[in-house]
Amino acid sequence: MIRSTDRIRTMHAGTLPRSNDLRDMVVAKESGQAYDEAKFTQQVQATIKENVKLQIASGIDSVNDGEVSKLSFTSYISERMGGIEKRKPADGPAPYGINGRDTQEFGEYFANKTGFTGLGSNPSYFVTGPVTYTGQAAIKADIDNFNVGLQGASPEETFLPAVTPGTMEHWLKNEYYKTDEEYLFALADALHVEYKAIVDAGFLLQIDDPDLPDAWQMFPDMSVKEYQKFAELRVDALNQAIGDIPEEKVRFHTCWGSYKGPHKYDVPLRDMVDLILKVKAIGYSIEASNPMHEHEWIVWKNVKLPDGKVLIPGVIGHASDFIEHPELVAQRLVRYANIVGKENVMAGTDCGIGSRVGHAKICWAKFEAMSEGARIASKELWGK
Repeated sequence: MIRSTDRIRTMHAGTLPRSNDLRDMVVAKESGQAYDEAKFTQQVQATIKENVKLQIASGIDSVNDGEVSKLSFTSYISERMGGIEKRKPADGPAPYGINGRDTQEFGEYFANKTGFTGLGSNPSYFVTGPVTYTGQAAIKADIDNFNVGLQGASPEETFLPAVTPGTMEHWLKNEYYKTDEEYLFALADALHVEYKAIVDAGFLLQIDDPDLPDAWQMFPDMSVKEYQKFAELRVDALNQAIGDIPEEKVRFHTCWGSYKGPHKYDVPLRDMVDLILKVKAIGYSIEASNPMHEHEWIVWKNVKLPDGKVLIPGVIGHASDFIEHPELVAQRLVRYANIVGKENVMAGTDCGIGSRVGHAKICWAKFEAMSEGARIASKELWGK
């Protein structure tokens, strides 16, 4: 992974803009409807190529494919995993979603949000046999499409994202494995195939794990200690999925979910940071710029970043269409650099920006603000 050896490097968490036409084709593909496969591939490759160009022009050092061919994390279940059966969700009350604790206080707020109740949904995918990885064609298409999009470009670093066993677990109902541990480690062994394919193709592996902290809201009756034990098993499974992949080839991203709402009852970073640092990765990308989590920079005064590791705080966010001022971005970066060392900091985003702001131009403007802020911070930190 690249490092801030002479200036603050920049990265982002994943999703980038795509046209409505491409999104409609992705929806059709994911839902099993008819779509033009040749046109789909052409549009995916053209969109990646344009997004690579715009990432570089916006000052992003670590670029990706924008995840433009994927609809959601559930894509992995239907397209990339065996031992899974899809059927009608079970009757009964729905479980809490990633804003479950907030819902208990702000029920009226969520009641007025169309289609957003605070509840999750009963799973429609069930584990009925040994979990296997069947996504070889899908990950090959991701790699091939990205390579086409990169033609003629020379970014400093390239990455592809993948999900975690704990994330997949949220969308599946286990009816086969006897214990959570057995189930999670089976998911881990399957996902290792995808992780290795990404690294073998020459890309940095970014592991997306919003569920590590945001599942806290899904279990309102758990204490912090109970949740830490719950989360630690998911980290252990993730580390098994990483396996023998070198740490320097792995970046870990986590956040508190991407919904726009109160977030009053998010689990504090101080209660999760030791588990985050347990992940076998070289860099840790953590949501850090929104009103609920920006103050948590102070956690790093009491927690030592392990030697050789890189901290990537979110310095721009998806929660608002406000464009962050570059000076504010610089202030955020300098704060972290003064604690963990300037060479150990990169500039990042809270979460995927492209699909969560009001327009594509907002995404690129935010990236430009981050890059300019990184330049300002670099001048202050390196004196050049």
